Amino acid sequence: VWICSPSSLHAEQIIAAAKKKKAIFCEKPMATSLKEVDSVLEVVKGEGVPLMMAFQRRFDPNFARCRKSIDDGVVGDPLTFHLTSRDPAPPPVEYVLKSGGLHNDMAVHDFDIARFMMKSECTRVTAYGAARINPAIATEAGDIDTALTVLEFENGAFGTVDNCRQSPQGYDQRVEVFGTKGQVSFGNNYPSIVDIADAESVRRADLPLNFFMDRYMDAYRNETIEFVDAILNGKTPPTSGDDGRAAMVISLAAKKSLVEKRPVETAEIKA
Repeated sequence: VWICSPSSLHAEQIIAAAKKKKAIFCEKPMATSLKEVDSVLEVVKGEGVPLMMAFQRRFDPNFARCRKSIDDGVVGDPLTFHLTSRDPAPPPVEYVLKSGGLHNDMAVHDFDIARFMMKSECTRVTAYGAARINPAIATEAGDIDTALTVLEFENGAFGTVDNCRQSPQGYDQRVEVFGTKGQVSFGNNYPSIVDIADAESVRRADLPLNFFMDRYMDAYRNETIEFVDAILNGKTPPTSGDDGRAAMVISLAAKKSLVEKRPVETAEIKA
């Protein structure tokens, strides 16, 4: 069963599918509250059915190659990371009102990738943010559109997640992981690798890909293949409900940090 419905319906649909013994692929979030997430996981695990969360970036060739380099020991022990994720344009305020906010709706993908790259659990979150692009996001939706979040991990690594709802140059997706032996990084994807050189400058011919469906087309295909392969061959899906829960905890800690203007331990976040 593929669940790609509005977020508020995910929990009841996962539970219904699990009770019918169906394998489940679900877009984030699993539910709209941590208490609901725990209820869903209890049913899924009790019924013994596979649940794969759709954190598609893990299956993008660049993200996957970056993780392989870390697995291969190229960077040594990870020390710091920098994740940049900026959308081309802000969504309507009406969307923001129902989204759960920037940390839960947008940055949650980066929080998952931070765990994926660090291969460790986040222990502390310090968040900064403001509505710098569209003031109505703050006044009408009580949210932010520009954010910087510092994450600290059990293995001693730490780093930043840089988010903005607007990027004039297009969909901005960049990663850097620095370690004791070296660094692995990648930049944006472009429609072509063509450069233009004239009397004024040398520059790229194109802006970065401008829509997430274009940027992550390979990732969406790859995660689907992985899910089908897991079901047909009795494997455990590569992204689990526990991964979805862990990313939500970081999102909630970030929101709490922003509101209370202090670092927040992830252990403080309870269902």
